[in-house]
Amino acid sequence: MSNTPAPSDTESEAHGTRLGWAGTVTLAVLVGCELVLMLDGTVLNIALPAIREGLGFSPAGLSWVPNAFLLAFGGLLLLGGRAGDILGRRRVFVVGTVVFTAASLLGGLAQSQEWLIVARVAQGLGAALAGPSTLALIITTFQGAAQTRALAIYSSVTAAAMTLGLLLGGLITTTLSWRWTLLINVPIGVLVVLLAPRHVVESPRHPGKFDLMGALTSALAATGIVFGLARAAEHGWTDPFTLVSLAAGVAAVIAFVLVERHAAHPIMPLTLFADRSRAGGYLGILLVPMVTLSMQFLVVQFLQEVIGFNPLFAGLAFLPMAAGMLITAQNAARPLRRFGPRTTAAIGIALLLASTLWLTQLSATTTFWAGVFGPLLLAGAGLGLVVVPFNVTIMSTVDPEISGAASGLLQATMMIGASLGVAILTAVYAGTVGTGEPASAELIASGMSAAFWTSSAIAAVALLATLTLIPPHREKAPA
Repeated sequence: MSNTPAPSDTESEAHGTRLGWAGTVTLAVLVGCELVLMLDGTVLNIALPAIREGLGFSPAGLSWVPNAFLLAFGGLLLLGGRAGDILGRRRVFVVGTVVFTAASLLGGLAQSQEWLIVARVAQGLGAALAGPSTLALIITTFQGAAQTRALAIYSSVTAAAMTLGLLLGGLITTTLSWRWTLLINVPIGVLVVLLAPRHVVESPRHPGKFDLMGALTSALAATGIVFGLARAAEHGWTDPFTLVSLAAGVAAVIAFVLVERHAAHPIMPLTLFADRSRAGGYLGILLVPMVTLSMQFLVVQFLQEVIGFNPLFAGLAFLPMAAGMLITAQNAARPLRRFGPRTTAAIGIALLLASTLWLTQLSATTTFWAGVFGPLLLAGAGLGLVVVPFNVTIMSTVDPEISGAASGLLQATMMIGASLGVAILTAVYAGTVGTGEPASAELIASGMSAAFWTSSAIAAVALLATLTLIPPHREKAPA
């Protein structure tokens, strides 16, 4: 099997100094796929009540609509990243996009609960194949200042998609049908599949064997932890199935590390953590989604249950967060060049901390403009300054032959962080509100306040970890 040649000198030069037309099209193809993957979860979350009514899900059964995707996605991310390293990242990227697009069509046409759940699992499989190769292809395609610019665009789209999905989901569910929250993926996916072979250069393939034991233990670890966290958010931390699932996940993590220490071709090379700066970046990528995704989860409920917004207006309310992210992420290259990744990320986390502290003041009489608009704008601006330096810190120093594995681990870490944050803050919130009669506005606001004090503590830990683990001698971003 012959390897696809690496980019020519002319191509490398074009991508190395500036994006140019060819680089812009290449980046648009890669970012377009990532946009679809990131939008999928938040768009569908707004549509869950309509899906429950349309297909007759029970409240407990409905949780499998998002969780089926998360379990397949999280369980196979590391395998998808390593597959790109060995088989060629463009090839795996295209195959993953085809699977995800076909599964989206299948889900949009679902006529039963089982049909939709199977489609969601298939979507998770496709996302696990395409997602890691997306970021790895950006790293291997662009160099120098163009790489920093490409990472800034990628990061801003990734971050903004999580918020814009709420807006898009509310709009689609209100004006069309829940089915279009899945069908909207199809034309974008088809376009990406058609353009990728012409505009994305295949990466060199790196010889190696698939680490099957590593793939198995990593899948069991991610599945156990994600399922346990998802169940904890719904049934509490003392639920027997929650405890068994989390214990099995932790045991699989230990087994996974032992397997990887002795594997000839590990699915997750432990050398990824040998660099102190990169380890700090991974820790930041774990902690920041714990703050931001749980913030979205809770604020959506506050907007609808206390302020009285409908789904469409609840989605529109996140425009300040999306605007803040787009502005700062698009301009993050400047502070990166001047101050370096550590300082830039620290400023962003400080803004996130200010946002969560502001949200601790929520009350039954809080209005959107007085108590929610400002925190969302601050959070968006902070997140835009965080994601770019962490991505640069993690990916810019990784050896090309393991960049797919590094990207898969990055995305898996983000997913685990988001699930863990929602589970922890939901537990804190539920501990205040209780599970009896519908809670009053005062009790809901009190529960939100307690949850955001916890979120503030997590943000403070993230700030301390960033300043401690990312050393001063890495203060300069790639030139």
